[in-house]
Parts: sequence; structure tokens; C-alpha cells
Amino acid sequence: MSTYAADTNVSSEKSRGEIERTLSRYGARSFMYGYDDTHAMIQFATQDRQVRFVLPMPDRNAAEFVMSGHTPPRRRTPAQIAEAYEKAVRQRWRALALVIKAKLEAIESGISTFDVEFLGQLVLPDGRTVADNVVPKVVEAYETHQMPALLPNYSTKAIEP
Repeated sequence: MSTYAADTNVSSEKSRGEIERTLSRYGARSFMYGYDDTHAMIQFATQDRQVRFVLPMPDRNAAEFVMSGHTPPRRRTPAQIAEAYEKAVRQRWRALALVIKAKLEAIESGISTFDVEFLGQLVLPDGRTVADNVVPKVVEAYETHQMPALLPNYSTKAIEP
């Protein structure tokens, strides 16, 4: 199975713009984006919820970018390394655009609900996402066969706008 959009020529900027337009079309009230060397992030507000996606970026120094696929492998030129890296970044942004469109269409079509589709990415009052809070506890539950409390004990007042 090949990676979705592995050979896309659509720039990261165009994909990010497409995501923003898609979110706006489905009712998002606000949108922001940021990045560093290891991650990109988008966050938006809609349906009285804050949603955050963190997109892991590939390591520029990974062998898949630095070394050629030849036998024996040869070190790529700086331009070849940059192009291989950018190709991987473009692929990730296309995949994120697809995921967001699919979630919004599932909601629009009545297949699912907003909270179900974006559960892991919902931002809680402490600034962490549901996934940040719950995933480690799910791992713990499987390891210990014990059910931990999945979310911090938020009071109703902390959740009210």
C-alpha cells in the first residue's frame, strides 16, 4: 500500500490554505497555525469547541532524505535532500487536509457527530487535548487491566465560557 499523496506537487501552503477554507465553509469561527522544526499545528474554534491538530514533521536529517535509494546508498546533494524533505512535508499536509475534510463530511452527512469525529483533538480547559489526557491512560488500562479515571476532574464552572 502506498502513502496517500506521496507524489503530490501541492505545496504545504496551498494545503494549509485549503484546510482553512474548508473549516470556514463548515462554520469555523477562528483559525490559527504555527510550526517549529519538529511539528506544525493548526487550531480552530467551531461548535463551541476548540480543536487542535499537531502534525509531526519528518526529521530533516533522517537517512530517507540524506541517502539515495541506490545500492550502495550515496549521500544526496543539499538540493536533493531539501526536495526529498519537502516532498514528505507536502504529503503530510495533504493527508491532514483529507482527514479534516472526511471528518467534516461525515458530520455533515449525519454519519457521525462533531464530538465523536474530533474527540482526540478537542482542547480542554487546561490547554491539553482529550488525546493528551486519555491516550496514556488507555495504555495504562491495557497494561494493568485496571480502569483509570480518563479525564481530570474538571468542575462545571471551569468548562463554562
